Amino acid sequence: MKANVIFSPSLADELFFREKIVVVVDALRASSSIIAAIANGAKEIVPVDSIAFGMKAGATLFGGRTIRAGEKNMRKIDGFQIGNSPREYVEEAVKGKSIIFLSTNGSKAIVKTKFSDRTLIGSFANLGAVADELVERGKDFEVLCSGSSGGFSLEDAVCAGMIVQAVAKRRKNETLETTDAARAATMLANGTGEDVEKTLRESEHGKRLIENGFEEDVAWCAKVDRTDVVPVFLNTVIRNPNSAAASA
Repeated sequence: MKANVIFSPSLADELFFREKIVVVVDALRASSSIIAAIANGAKEIVPVDSIAFGMKAGATLFGGRTIRAGEKNMRKIDGFQIGNSPREYVEEAVKGKSIIFLSTNGSKAIVKTKFSDRTLIGSFANLGAVADELVERGKDFEVLCSGSSGGFSLEDAVCAGMIVQAVAKRRKNETLETTDAARAATMLANGTGEDVEKTLRESEHGKRLIENGFEEDVAWCAKVDRTDVVPVFLNTVIRNPNSAAASA
């Protein structure tokens, strides 16, 4: 079993992910919002990579039983019902709903893995559950960091490193092979992962969120293992594979 970390979607094309197991991480905030939505009963989430497609999809799919959610440059998009704060994805807002989801980095990274065998949505919020899923499957995996506008983001890299560490720990006497990128991510996690909230608050993105009034979101996203829900992106849609709604 081998782990690799990709620090930005710009470092790989769509076909790279063909038939692979992938974990997409956007710790601040898309992964956390998706996890919150699925944990609170959303039927499904359709990630999109442009505002135009999001508006079109929301108008034509699911017979009007849908809401549009997401952000552009941290702010809720005009015409969308929900932004990209995980605190917005409460049961009253999302239960039973189909959600068209767009974010500056996260949704685009997810869409890029559309040819994967299976894409898990991961963050600090479900880190242990993601590791459990990867160990159960026992296959090589890629952790794709959503990054920031095509570049590196510290919080995603630290989360990726902690996922790799968690998988290695669960395998006990069975060695987890790691690429140089995965080893680099675990080194970052060793240096900064003991205080996740401090790491998020001091990251570039975390500072911008706090400056723009989203300090509570940073705290929400920093809590490790708040849920065992692992949303799965498969056939263009994110669902909870263990829910009755997903199989309906």
